[in-house]
Amino acid sequence: MKPVNVGMLGIGTVGSGVVNILERNADVISRRAGREIRVSHASARHPERPRSCRLEGIALTQDPFAVVDDPEVEVVVELIGGCEPARELILRAMANGKHVVTANKALIAQHGNEIFARACEAGVTVAFEAAVAGGIPIIKAVREALTGNRVEWLAGIINGTANYILTEMFYEGREFGEVLAEAQRLGYAEADPSFDVEGIDAAHKLTILASIAFGIPLQYDKVHVEGIDHITRADVAWAEELGFRIKHLGLAFHEEDGYALRVHPTLLPRRHMLSNVDGVMNAVMVNGDAVGPTLYYGAGAGAEPTASAVVADMIDVVREFNLEPENRVPYLAFHTHSLSEGPVLAMRDVETAYYLRLSARDEPGVLAEVTRVLGDFGISIEAIIQKQPEAGAEHVPIILLTHRVRERQMDAAIERLEQLDKTTGRVVRIRVESLE
Repeated sequence: MKPVNVGMLGIGTVGSGVVNILERNADVISRRAGREIRVSHASARHPERPRSCRLEGIALTQDPFAVVDDPEVEVVVELIGGCEPARELILRAMANGKHVVTANKALIAQHGNEIFARACEAGVTVAFEAAVAGGIPIIKAVREALTGNRVEWLAGIINGTANYILTEMFYEGREFGEVLAEAQRLGYAEADPSFDVEGIDAAHKLTILASIAFGIPLQYDKVHVEGIDHITRADVAWAEELGFRIKHLGLAFHEEDGYALRVHPTLLPRRHMLSNVDGVMNAVMVNGDAVGPTLYYGAGAGAEPTASAVVADMIDVVREFNLEPENRVPYLAFHTHSLSEGPVLAMRDVETAYYLRLSARDEPGVLAEVTRVLGDFGISIEAIIQKQPEAGAEHVPIILLTHRVRERQMDAAIERLEQLDKTTGRVVRIRVESLE
């Protein structure tokens, strides 16, 4: 059979990795796909720049629309990122009858519902394994390997930059800003790190995972998102004293009254498997009613780990060339007409335990007043740490662990605590999960 021609939009770090894998593993890939797969056309903003792959036989252009309009191209691989012009290019490629592979989590999270509907109309496939957790085949695992399970919850370390920062704060006792600057020097964080440290990148990925796990439409705008920039090295140390590690998690739960989707710093028991995922690595734990908890671990970014997922998608697309659209694996694991309309819960209706840090005057009766306020809102305390003040200091940190309570009760309690005469400044909260 004649080779499959691939048009690539973007041939940077990941794109070069794709070309290298296709060349290095050509025999294995053709045996698995049933046909040779080759990149015949590619767009690049700066075609003249040197790249870490061989470009012989690839027609390079600055115009990505020339790639999606090329009649010889059968599969378009989108690696340019961002929502526009990626969305326009993908829609045009599908209108031209081309299958699509993308690593673009923001695009799928925010426009996936539209893209999948258009793909169904055009009778083409959209594959997006590389959009979540780099080289970890988490989408295929949840969508296919666990398809006989009712997924009850999933939790993931799905942003390597945030995980690197918290790891260094834990082991080296350094502050957030210092580690962030180092991460930028090492290339783990962008010059503008907001997508990583504010949780936006993780929220995009969680949106996709939750939709596949629960069979719900993609709903990025309903994910509760918090970053890690308010975490101090003191918080990390106090968490350890209480038997916990702080991790930045994406969490999705199927509750009785809906779905809870949230990204935020989380205290996990020190011996939990996710607590021991360090550095820039990613890991996702999925709990199914039949299989129980399963863990998927590996490199969440990088040229060849991400390219590995892209190439796997390309092989899957080629395998399905001759299948009728209705016989292909559904994009979100569930057929479109059977997606759940269950609500995504507002954060105020979610129940968790809490770590609280506040600063209070070093005088008798303060702790009693704090516990009284919490009691007024039905919040019971599991543990308290009150340190001796430093010499000359008028205020002392108080650390509390609470039992599980609705977020709306905690919101009201924190508002009252911040108004007390004997406390000062903002009360810092970090949610606590056992994930059992």
